[in-house]
Amino acid sequence: MIDVLQTLFDRGGPIMWPLLGCSLVSLTITIERLFFWWRQKYAFSATRIERILERVDAKDYEAAASVKGMGRDSVSAMLAAGLKHREHGLSEAMQVEAGVRIDAMKQGLSVLDTIVTMAPLLGILGTVLGIIASFELLGASGIEDPKAVTGGIAQALITTAAGLAVAIVSLIPLNYFVARTQRETRRLEQTATQFEVACRRNGG
Repeated sequence: MIDVLQTLFDRGGPIMWPLLGCSLVSLTITIERLFFWWRQKYAFSATRIERILERVDAKDYEAAASVKGMGRDSVSAMLAAGLKHREHGLSEAMQVEAGVRIDAMKQGLSVLDTIVTMAPLLGILGTVLGIIASFELLGASGIEDPKAVTGGIAQALITTAAGLAVAIVSLIPLNYFVARTQRETRRLEQTATQFEVACRRNGG
């Protein structure tokens, strides 16, 4: 299998190198983001958030701020910022903290999106360059050696296939991470609204 891949890589020409770079970058970001979301999953506790909101409802803000695990996940960190600045800028403090957390969730996604767009274009570029080389060979040798020309075109198409493969493999985790970010953003917004309502109801 490795020998086959090595042969295809060599036949693909110099464009295969940037495609390899794109695939390695995509793999690195995917692994890092998987670890990030794994940590987020096990850091979040719905029970913790419920306890915070219950204590805010009871106007026990000190107890709410001292709930065990406060700040471990993005939602409780946002609520902690709101509690800290409750008297002078509750909404603004939560918005700032939520923005920081959302930016952390989006880290690397713009690079993945660029790879999804760029990899097929690199593949097409490699194919065009290969076809140009094949026509130059045809002009030099005429039709005496048609196999050389068709073989060159076949080699050129390897880069298109490689570019599409890199884009497809990168697109799947990109869409997954975007969906996770959107879900977490909605949870932040919903919890912030609940928290603000509880504070206003208590005159806080």
